[in-house]
Amino acid sequence: MEPNDTPLLTSLGEIIDPELTVAIGPLGYLRGLSVKGNSAEVTLAFPIGAWPTADEVCGLVRHKLNDLGYPGSVVVQATMTDDERLTLRHTLRSEMEDEHQGHHHSDPSPKILKSDSSTRILGISSGKGGVGKSSVTVNLAIALSQMGKNVAILDADVYGFSIPKMLGCDHDPVVLADMVIPTATHGVRCLSMGFFVPEDQPVIWRGPMLHKTIEQFFGDAFWGPVDFILIDMPPGTGDVALTLSQVVPKVEIYVVTTPQKAAQRVAQRSAYAARKLKLSVRGVIENMSHFTGDDGKRYELFGAGGGQTLAEDLGIPLLGQVPLVTALREGGDEGLPITISEPDSEASQAFAQLATKIVAQGPARVYRQELKLS
Repeated sequence: MEPNDTPLLTSLGEIIDPELTVAIGPLGYLRGLSVKGNSAEVTLAFPIGAWPTADEVCGLVRHKLNDLGYPGSVVVQATMTDDERLTLRHTLRSEMEDEHQGHHHSDPSPKILKSDSSTRILGISSGKGGVGKSSVTVNLAIALSQMGKNVAILDADVYGFSIPKMLGCDHDPVVLADMVIPTATHGVRCLSMGFFVPEDQPVIWRGPMLHKTIEQFFGDAFWGPVDFILIDMPPGTGDVALTLSQVVPKVEIYVVTTPQKAAQRVAQRSAYAARKLKLSVRGVIENMSHFTGDDGKRYELFGAGGGQTLAEDLGIPLLGQVPLVTALREGGDEGLPITISEPDSEASQAFAQLATKIVAQGPARVYRQELKLS
């Protein structure tokens, strides 16, 4: 490679792979650059032959070359060797580790879980099933992404996983040695038990297996630079809440309820359980709040006031009221969330406002601190 090609190579190396949200230069994708006149041929090496964003990265390279005055450029793809994949895995692992971690550091947890990490982890919880918690998780994540945030979803509802289908994921996570790369869809990363077992197969586990899975989802996954990780929690107050209090003590809990008082009372128990586990409960989200008819009137099909009453009882804000619309349900069934298919709809605007309020809240100021002896 000629010395005068170096600035062009540097510029190409700054292109971000959407799958890893890391520049392709440090990832080792760039393998060759040949410039002849105003034509350039670039050789790229992807981790595996069916790399999910290979075509997208090639398109970004072509676009960059055209912008720099090399029309008609050609991108040639190759595949990394086993040793090169191992090097890539080490590069990604170093991104996951605490940058302050030294040889005598005794805390091996990923840096996204540290109390000084800028990553906010939001636990989307409910007292009971059927209140639309997963659809709230998916559409809130997309709304945050549409604000320019780096967002991921961890589907911790191990027994009732639904996020991959609702989000519309079209490929499984990539596994590099002992590291898993969460699937990226609609600008949101996703990791779920749904990727690893058939959709119709039940997961029958005791608590310790569940605990280990949540630990691995955080510790063995490359989430990349991420501003928000939303955890779709199973309904109720069982093992997952206990595990999160141990593995992710900085998680912020947002409680989803519907307007009727019966749902509000059950959701209240979920919030009280979180507080007993020293988790920060930040706000209430009322789903299926109302239905707006063709006549423009609002119809409160499931009653009214449950979300506000719950918020007042807990001493936290009611952050959002999401309307009941058919397109919201259909979007979950079809894998095309309403925040993507109908971004200007009433429901999408409710999610956008909810995302804005959560961002404005900022992270919880007080995290649980364990006793440490020096």
